[in-house]
Amino acid sequence: MGGLQSLLPGNYHQKGADGRIALMKSLITCLPIILAALAATVVLGAAPTERSATCPNIILFLIDDLGWKDLGCQGSTYYQTPNIDALAHQGARFTNAYSACAVCSPTRAAVLTGKYPARLMLTDWLPSGRWDPKAKLMSGRFLRGLPVEELTLAEALRSAGYRTANVGKWHLGSEPFSLPEHHGFEVNIGGNAHGAPGDYFYPYEGDWLVPGTELRAKWNVLPDGKEGEYLTDRLTDEAVSFITQNNDKPFFLYFPHYGVHTPLQAKPEVVAKYEAIPEAERQGLPEYAAMVESIDDSVGRVVETLEKFKLADNTIIIFTSDNGGFWKATNHAPLRANKGAYYEGGIRVPLIVQWPGKAKTGLVVDESVISNDLYPTCLAACGLPALPNQHVDGLDLSQLIQGNATSLDRQSLFWHFPHYNEHPSSVPSSVIRKGAWKLIETFDPAGIELYNLDQDLSEANNLAKSNPAKLAELHSELEAWRVDVGAEMMRPNLDYDPTSTTQPKKKKGSGLRQKSSESWHKFIRVA
Repeated sequence: MGGLQSLLPGNYHQKGADGRIALMKSLITCLPIILAALAATVVLGAAPTERSATCPNIILFLIDDLGWKDLGCQGSTYYQTPNIDALAHQGARFTNAYSACAVCSPTRAAVLTGKYPARLMLTDWLPSGRWDPKAKLMSGRFLRGLPVEELTLAEALRSAGYRTANVGKWHLGSEPFSLPEHHGFEVNIGGNAHGAPGDYFYPYEGDWLVPGTELRAKWNVLPDGKEGEYLTDRLTDEAVSFITQNNDKPFFLYFPHYGVHTPLQAKPEVVAKYEAIPEAERQGLPEYAAMVESIDDSVGRVVETLEKFKLADNTIIIFTSDNGGFWKATNHAPLRANKGAYYEGGIRVPLIVQWPGKAKTGLVVDESVISNDLYPTCLAACGLPALPNQHVDGLDLSQLIQGNATSLDRQSLFWHFPHYNEHPSSVPSSVIRKGAWKLIETFDPAGIELYNLDQDLSEANNLAKSNPAKLAELHSELEAWRVDVGAEMMRPNLDYDPTSTTQPKKKKGSGLRQKSSESWHKFIRVA
């Protein structure tokens, strides 16, 4: 029962009679959904139906903590990413692409379900649980795993005859029903509850605690490695193997690399190359730059494999990030802030789509898009019918990618994060972007900010006082959206102690570790 309980909307971590009543109500409410999900599981467990060999393969690279400016095609002269740049030159590059959240787990859920994290009630990274019981507000309740009743993108494609694999980071819950095998993936390599490896070199283990939990990063789900093996390379080996084994049938390869998440560790010879660059010319830390280069090498190896089996012309490659870059690793200018924040530096991400024969070569798309859109886009690209009741918050981008349209039938994008967080610029917030305008409502401290991104990409000039009409318009729409999706709100805490803090204290082994003769930033551990 524990696995199911963790996925129900009633799983609010209540204790005693109230918790049991809430659980029973949730069971009764969700019973039809659960039965439908079990029926879908039976169907999906059957042999895939035969599909035409012309059905495009899909490879979705979801990079962890890659900043918006951290690619050559995004304007960087420091990071060396020729393979990723080639995807952009041969396909479509989005300049206003957003992650569904400023931290990882909710964005991953949005990619796989086509829904806003607030609608899923999965709004914080997992397992999280960092709320200070003496804080001013009580954090919004949230699920601790990907709901089993959701029909994921992998399930939709698998039921249409696609072979499916998750290679890399999962981070969507620890209960069995939260794991990739129960969400449409026939193959799962490296995907578990952890948000980062203990170490990027084999055996990938570390003894640090995930902050705020008792979960140790004893990350050993990739056996049979060898001394010196680098995680990004090993996962690429596994991805290449999956493509090789399935080169005669349509496949969906979900490739969420652990890189470039902390710990900042890379191959020494690559780090040395960036250390040789004068510090004044660096955009970020040499270790981080070397990690980015290894991701680029991974993309190159995957493309080479597609070419080897003559699959390149029939494979769609999507490349994006789960949130903005880590604050100590890279320079986000001109964007304000970083991962964890709801300024542009925390949620604006790279998005590149290479679709041979369809995507307009070298196309630059300025329309605002979000992680939720990838689900319906993949269905459309595969010639499959839309599932509007599932990807309710996503739109098909295929016409934008092909250059047949310049805009979508959507007015606004939304974010909702009713939680405290350890990231330095993270504040509990709700956000709306409508055209050039962006409104940020913060809950603690209570406040409201309004920016015109066309005129002020760095969000330096708060126009809330000078534009009351626009502020009222956007705030009203934001409030209506929160009601529509059933967004969990923060509530006053009756045990509030103003002398306490909303930021948890670092415990030994929980967040920061230092080794002799090594710089501290290599070992910082942030979820």
